[in-house]
Amino acid sequence: MKTQFMKISFHGAARTVTGSKHLITLNNGRKYLLDCGMFQGMGKETDAHNRIWGFDPASVNYLILSHAHIDHSGLIPKLAKDGFEGQIFCTPATRELTGILLEDSAVIQEDEIKYSHKHKPIAGLQLKPLYTVEDARAVMAQFKTVEYDHWFRIDEFVEVQFTDAGHIIGSAAVHLKITEKGNTTRISFSGDVGRYRDVILRSPAVFSQADYVIVESTYGNSLHDLNKTTPDTLLEWIVKTCLQKKGKLIMPAFSVGRTQELLYALNQLELERRLPHLDYYVDSPLSVEATELVKKYPHLFNKRIQKVLESDDDPFSFPGLRYVKTVEESKMLNFLNGPYVIISASGMADAGRVKHHIRNNIGNSKNTILLTGYCEPHSLGGKLMRGDQEVKIYGVEHEVHASIGAIRSMSAHGDYEDLCQFLACQDPNKVQRLFVVHGEPAVQDEFKERLERKGFTVTVPEMHEEFTL
Repeated sequence: MKTQFMKISFHGAARTVTGSKHLITLNNGRKYLLDCGMFQGMGKETDAHNRIWGFDPASVNYLILSHAHIDHSGLIPKLAKDGFEGQIFCTPATRELTGILLEDSAVIQEDEIKYSHKHKPIAGLQLKPLYTVEDARAVMAQFKTVEYDHWFRIDEFVEVQFTDAGHIIGSAAVHLKITEKGNTTRISFSGDVGRYRDVILRSPAVFSQADYVIVESTYGNSLHDLNKTTPDTLLEWIVKTCLQKKGKLIMPAFSVGRTQELLYALNQLELERRLPHLDYYVDSPLSVEATELVKKYPHLFNKRIQKVLESDDDPFSFPGLRYVKTVEESKMLNFLNGPYVIISASGMADAGRVKHHIRNNIGNSKNTILLTGYCEPHSLGGKLMRGDQEVKIYGVEHEVHASIGAIRSMSAHGDYEDLCQFLACQDPNKVQRLFVVHGEPAVQDEFKERLERKGFTVTVPEMHEEFTL
């Protein structure tokens, strides 16, 4: 079906942070999907959002993936299962990371549904996962990788370029040159923008002038606290919880990006001979695998860590570090008396092994749950961060007696200064429209005003809203 004009529609990360899906439809009817992310941390609405596309997956010709995080990649197997047969383009590191993240996502879905059927069955209702491990493995055959900074043609109408977004290993901003009937339109999508002073990765790259820009806004109304370094903040919580109270310090952390940053910070404390002699458990097979994968791409690290590598061949390891792989080993941590430190996924504490650790330790005032990044307000981490005194975990209410902390300086997302710096290479007078996505409504509205003061024409799309370009 042909359309009279090129259009763009927003089917995720519109007035919310997760579920990234932005669909470009040419006037000849061809469709190009930017990201295919899973909604996360939205309470009871989450599953329904993940089962409603707002478009026909079989009609999509190509998928272009900015990076591997599940809120950007997590519905790719379901997209293929529901009819998508096209190629998926991304950077090499993103393909590797996406493969392990999608399999892990399938396992988590299957495990949580088994738990639900066992502990809170609903008469006549058999929940099913969005996709299986087999689905996750099968879709990897559709991936094609392209390096940064290289324009490549995916068909007669569209050229694509990836530039480094500095968010996680392999993350990219996506740039499109779309040519129809002799007219060329340039569209740039930020993906998730990293920080210009990231401890591990290079800064986000500049990019050529665009006609339309789609930009994330997760921290679009705030500045990261840079008064204290992450190692110093970590040390404070370790001393307060593990040494003074003899308790457990539990840190929910995303397997890709945040876990490596925590390990690097702990390694820095060890190199400075300030790290307390404790056991530090990374309880996530995915985090173990992701850390090993990150080590394969040292050429994507910034100059500072390149210098560290000259004297420390593994900046993510230190004495006392223990990797927990099996479920049985994870359960055994419940029977160990503190003090010790657990780093475990997921970062929003809404799934994975960390949810079990929080359930088992939240009632003890000796313990601390230390949140290490953004948590969607409806997620378990979000509820703890805002100070709820009771939280529901696996359908059971738990009183919060453990201390709750947060490291405000730690995020793989840029704050509003980083986002504005990312956009500084663009002439606002030449950008016909800038779309703000990936943020909470109040944050997006404030960021919109900030960008309008800089001269941009800004729109904040609603879910499934479509615009003519």
